[in-house]
Amino acid sequence: MSVAKQPAATGDVVVHRQWRNAELLLILFAQTFGLGGWVVTHLSLYGNLPENLATAAGIWFGMGILAHLAVRIRLPWADPLILPCVFLLNGLGLAMIARIDQIPDVIRHDAEQQLVWTGLGIALFIGVLVVLRDHRRLQRYPYLLFIVGLVLLLLPLVPGLGRASGGAQIWINVAGFSFQPAEVAKIVLAIAFAAYFYEKRDVLALAGKRFVGLELPRARDLGPIAVMWLLALAVMVFQNDLGTALLFFGLFTVMIYIATERPAWTILAGLGFAVAGVLAYNFTHHVPRRVNAWLDPFSNYDANLQIISAQFGFAWAGLFGRGWGNGRPGLTPLPKSDFIAASLGEEIGIVGFMAIIVIYSLVIARGMKAALTCPDGFGKLLAGGLAFTFALQVFAILGGITRLLPLTGLTTPFMSQGGSSLVANWIIIGILLVISHRARMPQAATATPQELVGDDSTVVIAK
Repeated sequence: MSVAKQPAATGDVVVHRQWRNAELLLILFAQTFGLGGWVVTHLSLYGNLPENLATAAGIWFGMGILAHLAVRIRLPWADPLILPCVFLLNGLGLAMIARIDQIPDVIRHDAEQQLVWTGLGIALFIGVLVVLRDHRRLQRYPYLLFIVGLVLLLLPLVPGLGRASGGAQIWINVAGFSFQPAEVAKIVLAIAFAAYFYEKRDVLALAGKRFVGLELPRARDLGPIAVMWLLALAVMVFQNDLGTALLFFGLFTVMIYIATERPAWTILAGLGFAVAGVLAYNFTHHVPRRVNAWLDPFSNYDANLQIISAQFGFAWAGLFGRGWGNGRPGLTPLPKSDFIAASLGEEIGIVGFMAIIVIYSLVIARGMKAALTCPDGFGKLLAGGLAFTFALQVFAILGGITRLLPLTGLTTPFMSQGGSSLVANWIIIGILLVISHRARMPQAATATPQELVGDDSTVVIAK
């Protein structure tokens, strides 16, 4: 948004710009990085361009233009930076999956399937923009959303439908495809939390009993949401999905803090996380293994091969990487999913890896800005919760592969192979853009559009 002042004789005037043309150029520029990585990989490995370059480029750029047109038509005031950043991340992930597909021992076509999932994610993104013009419609049914979210979490436990993978019972098989319903449940429960906290914001701010000097809300006000939250956590712990449980823990904490503005919740959350960490370390099998892999990976080379290989890959890459197609990301187990960021770091270097972190930070910052500027409390809660959860997921997975934190088993948003996370994150971006449109558009009580010219429409608002 640009701000300009007109002469004092006419009064202070704020000029809002939509920046849709700039968004389109940024999307095309961002998509070029992903396509360029794929092309350079082929040149490095085979010395020629991909045979289906024109078709793939047409599909890829067509997706970007289609998503942009949906935003231009439905949400002209939406944030212009979020969508280009997402296409950059998605494109880099596609390029790296396509690069790993070319490893001679494991030649596959996972990139093509990932492109299909990307198309489905963009289709649902557009669906959100078409159906959800006003995000406040989502706050009407908090209890129904809680039930839907819990049902989604329980689906992997249904005999014949659920499937275990990597020691976690978090997948379901539908028509030959595997899907992780917790990714969708994350969105549903985030909306339910925001709706409940917004509805009960006044009573939650009332002081109840004191605990170690901290004033807590009354039990009858906090009880229903706490029960739902604990049930969701219990299901995820039983399914051995502690990474997603961590996301729900952070989501609940930040939303109740935003709703009540009580610092006590962050203190209690820290204490609760410490207690949960100690219990998980002493009463589960995989948490101690991951902590030991974090502290001393070389104590068990075979068991910790994944994290060890990732560290060697980063070291071999140096500042600027080995170049597309010149690294050996296939030496790291699960290079397309859990450790795709490490694979990228090996080929585009530490500088490229840091650039990816900056792009993630831009998405998070713009999501937080939408929360800060949104005129209604429900939108603030929802945008703040979704942006914080996105930030927590990025921090946990990137911290895990760099040994800043123990591994959590979370996916790298928009980059990891797999449709569940990709589709869910595209839906989240759609919701954030709806909220940012509401936050940036002229408010009826304070603004009247006086001039709309072309694409980068200018709206003059007298203070």
